[in-house]
Amino acid sequence: MGTAVVHYTAAAVTDRGRKRPSNEDAFGFSVENGVYVVCDGMGGAAAGEIASSLAVDEVLRALNGRAKPDNHAAPVPELAGQAIFAANQAIFSRSQRNQKLSGMGTTLVGLIVEESRTWVVNIGDSRCYRLRGRRLEQLTEDHSLVEEQVRMGRMTRTEAQRSPLKNVITRALGTQNRITPDIFEFEAQPNDLFLLCSDGLTRELSDALIESLLSVDLALEELCARLVNAAKKAGGHDNITCLLVRAAS
Repeated sequence: MGTAVVHYTAAAVTDRGRKRPSNEDAFGFSVENGVYVVCDGMGGAAAGEIASSLAVDEVLRALNGRAKPDNHAAPVPELAGQAIFAANQAIFSRSQRNQKLSGMGTTLVGLIVEESRTWVVNIGDSRCYRLRGRRLEQLTEDHSLVEEQVRMGRMTRTEAQRSPLKNVITRALGTQNRITPDIFEFEAQPNDLFLLCSDGLTRELSDALIESLLSVDLALEELCARLVNAAKKAGGHDNITCLLVRAAS
């Protein structure tokens, strides 16, 4: 058996990109509590920024307290579902009260860790990857129109990348009264590197390029900066957020 994973380190960078007037992405994390979140907001005016910030705040608030001694915690998937419900309600009710915020929403990708056990939570097309032994693997499935067509065999990967509908997502947090996230469980190994990112990164950079940019021995902050700078150099058409989490023994 391998050495158990006992601790994690993390770093994140978010950038407006080169085309957007503001940054509607948001991130937050607590290494102490093992919770990491990236959101990509949508909506007119400042609505996207409000939705993404609300989601990050609500999920961290809900999950940061799960390890308290007096908290008889439910299983992590159940707690994650409760956190997503709370975040969804916070965004949805806020949009109902303010007409200017009507229809706002956000993607969400989160990582929850307890020693070697990890859970990935996903709504929308922000992604979680894992780099293990210099091999990058996407752990989430995009909730987007073209990706669902690809999974059903109705569209090729090349057609999806060229489609004018590639920005259409089929699930978002806060746009309706109830939402169901994907929750996946994985076993972490020492030196695993998890990447949580908004689509401002993945629309500009191929998985192969992301893999090569991460497969160097640099501090997490520098790796984040490498990814963001490469995405900006490739066009920077959207906000770009990268959150890296490394497992260690």
